[in-house]
Amino acid sequence: MKAVKIAENIYWVGAVDWNRRTFHGNTYTTKRGTTYNAYLIIDDKITLVDTVMSEFKQEMIERINSIVSAEKINYIIANHVEKDHSGALPDIMKICPKAKIFGSAKCKDGLDKHYYGNWDFQTVRTGEKISLGKKTLTFLEAPMLHWPDSMFTYIAEDAVLMPNDAFGQHYASAKRFDDEVPECELMDEAAKYYANILWPFSPLVAKKIEDVKKLNLPIKVIAPSHGIIWRKDPMKIVNAYMKWAGNTVKPKAVIVYETMWGSTAKMASAIAEGLADNGIEVKLYDIAVTDRTEVVTEMMDAKGVIIGSSTHDNDLLSAIGGFLIFFKGLKPKNKMGFSFGSYGWAGGAVATIENELKASGVEIAMSGLSVKYAPSEDEIRACYNRGMEFAGKLK
Repeated sequence: MKAVKIAENIYWVGAVDWNRRTFHGNTYTTKRGTTYNAYLIIDDKITLVDTVMSEFKQEMIERINSIVSAEKINYIIANHVEKDHSGALPDIMKICPKAKIFGSAKCKDGLDKHYYGNWDFQTVRTGEKISLGKKTLTFLEAPMLHWPDSMFTYIAEDAVLMPNDAFGQHYASAKRFDDEVPECELMDEAAKYYANILWPFSPLVAKKIEDVKKLNLPIKVIAPSHGIIWRKDPMKIVNAYMKWAGNTVKPKAVIVYETMWGSTAKMASAIAEGLADNGIEVKLYDIAVTDRTEVVTEMMDAKGVIIGSSTHDNDLLSAIGGFLIFFKGLKPKNKMGFSFGSYGWAGGAVATIENELKASGVEIAMSGLSVKYAPSEDEIRACYNRGMEFAGKLK
């Protein structure tokens, strides 16, 4: 368990979680695992920036000990309360009980309530600095990126930004840097991370990036709390965040549905074919058998959102209902769409979907499309034509 050098006297001392497959309960799937990134700074004041999930504490401690005895740590920077970053903090504080912790006021509140540690804690605010000897740390509060306590730490002498949950990815790898892994995998995971964690806070993301730019801080390395460290081109992820935060969309449609006996599935396929034949990129998902984390990622840059469900008890099926609640919480912007679905003796699902889309901020571009029982050839043709027509609106 060796540390990895990321700049002069700055080391990665985190842990790789190869087998993690879900995060935040079961709301986020992590098919490529994840990492918990902690960083050690060697100076007159030996400093640890963030820790790891509790079950990986020994891995982190061994990496620290490969550079310096962990008991010599003087300062600990807590950029975020969440347990995947603070879980090993009580164990570190047992090893170096006189260490001083730095973090935002809300971070102190959160750590006190999680661990009841009664530790030596100094609250810091945006612009405040501490000297470690040769190196200087500058703190930037980043509330709601993605918790109220979130904070960035900047090392001026090395132009290293440690932004905790910003600019990260859930991505396990034996490599640590962006120039060592496939770019397509890295950006796919970065987009998925943004879509499912930071998308609701896009206005705050854009503002925080502008705040950092106004400070004219040179940035050579971005070392987030999850995944790969950006050293080859750190502005690549910054520019991607600015694009995602701007809710930039393109002529693309995502169809998400749930079906009981296959009728709604037939409608979805016909709508998709109409869209494709009119030159629109389209993605089609049965939410009952699909990872919603992946669906949301595809929705981020799609202008069109089309949702369908069979009717059950005069309302939605449960999987699509849960998805719509999740989607609404992401606060999507610049979307248009419509609802569709099949029913037996009574309808209800199509109207509910339309109301949920409106509540999510999606512009209803066309009336809902309903079919009783199994769709006829004429009704399949109507679904196809609806796709063709909606494609024109997306253009």
